[in-house]
Amino acid sequence: MGEQTGLCAVVARMSTNPKIPDPEAPSNVEKPPEEWVTGDEPMTGPQRSYLQTLCQEAGEELDETLTKAQASLRIDELQRKTGRGATRAQ
Repeated sequence: MGEQTGLCAVVARMSTNPKIPDPEAPSNVEKPPEEWVTGDEPMTGPQRSYLQTLCQEAGEELDETLTKAQASLRIDELQRKTGRGATRAQ
C-alpha cells in the first residue's frame, strides 16, 4: 500500500494530531471538583462574581473564603435553589 491521499489522509492526520481532542478521552469538565488539582486554590474572580449574583438572588451571604472546588459546588447548589443556570450531572 502506498501513501494515503484525499479524505483518508486527512482522517489519518486528524487521528494522530495532538491538538485535536480524542472524543473517547476523559474530560476535565467531568472531573468532580473534589478531585481538581487546583481545587484548594482561592476561588476565581468569575466564580466570585457569579456567586455574588446567585447569593443575592437566593438571599444568602457570600463566603469570601471558598476554594475553587468549594465555589463550584456552591454555585451548583445555588443554581438549583434559584433555578438559574445549568446543573452538573450527578
